[in-house]
Amino acid sequence: MSLRDKHIVIGISGSIAAYKIATLVRLLRKSGATVQVIMTSEATQFITPLTLSTLSNNPVFVDYYDQKTGEWNNHVHIAESADLVLIAPATANTIAKSAQGICDNLLQAVYLSAKSKVFFAPAMDLDMWKHPSVVHNLKLLQEYGNIIIPPGKGELASGLFGEGRLAEPEEIFDFIVSSFSESTPLQGKKALVSAGPTYEAIDPVRFIGNHSSGKMGYAIAKQLQKLGAEVTLVSGPTSLEIPAGIERINVQSAAEMLAACSKYFEDSDITVMSAAVADYTPTEVANQKIKKKAEDFSIALKKTTDILASLGKVKKDHQTLVGFALETNNELENAIDKLKRKNLDFIVLNSMQDKGAGFAHDTNKVTVINKNAEVISFDLKSKDEVAKDICELIIKEQNK
Repeated sequence: MSLRDKHIVIGISGSIAAYKIATLVRLLRKSGATVQVIMTSEATQFITPLTLSTLSNNPVFVDYYDQKTGEWNNHVHIAESADLVLIAPATANTIAKSAQGICDNLLQAVYLSAKSKVFFAPAMDLDMWKHPSVVHNLKLLQEYGNIIIPPGKGELASGLFGEGRLAEPEEIFDFIVSSFSESTPLQGKKALVSAGPTYEAIDPVRFIGNHSSGKMGYAIAKQLQKLGAEVTLVSGPTSLEIPAGIERINVQSAAEMLAACSKYFEDSDITVMSAAVADYTPTEVANQKIKKKAEDFSIALKKTTDILASLGKVKKDHQTLVGFALETNNELENAIDKLKRKNLDFIVLNSMQDKGAGFAHDTNKVTVINKNAEVISFDLKSKDEVAKDICELIIKEQNK
């Protein structure tokens, strides 16, 4: 897609990753966009305004006024002329100022005056990225309507390896292009997603669990966020990472997942329950590790509360509730029965008979049945693509 006639303002804050913006400016210019660069004084220590001025074919603004001519750099005009404002790299300091409305430089003044979409592309060290204050500030920015471009994982300036690395210029460019070509039909909607397995404790070191990786649920959470929804993800144990801006509630057991989902369901417009929740849990949990003594050993189990059915009982007309069914036999019959019993709008059927589908795979093959018993079958796809298909059905249901 061409970005011709698009005016993009890039705000650069003081991070060593600022050098990457030179490549981004070139990509944007080659696509036809007009680029205006604003820098904090700290950013000029990492890349010169002359370099960026040459690449953008526009003067680079650092201060409120030109100290040589005394000419004022009108922050309101800069912000209002933008079709999109990108703050990249966005340091922890700039993120905090933006979240709290602090205005002590030209970049912050432009941000606070912006009426267009604003993207933040964070860049910082791993420990800073994980700090609760940074996580909180990123959540605030998203609540204000800003969009976070997730950082990458790799080698950091400190020598550590992990999250916090500024997204590559090509990734940011693609993000910008997609923002002009895709709408956000779920803007203003709240979504609840459950993902991953639950672990039901037997003793302090053992549990009853399953092989769910959480990949499908995480893909759905990311897609809902991309479409503009404010997403809360209730996640069982998994090693998957989630992009900034999605609130992740970590749980272990089915009871903990029930409590978390019940808490957030009432305010959610969209709920997708993709977690593989245990059907049974031990009646008693040993306080100490159970020793291997007897030849035979049995554990008494009791049913867990059916989370999906519980939510279906209190579902309101404006809410869309989606469940998952992983079946090994009589797949369609069992899925339709579950759809009706639990008052769902859709059920997503996985068959263990399909190669490349189910737990742990990066691909999935699903059949979706709606509340009118209409059956929609999809081919084997990546879980990201499956998430898009599911979200398209959710959008249509929300627009009814």
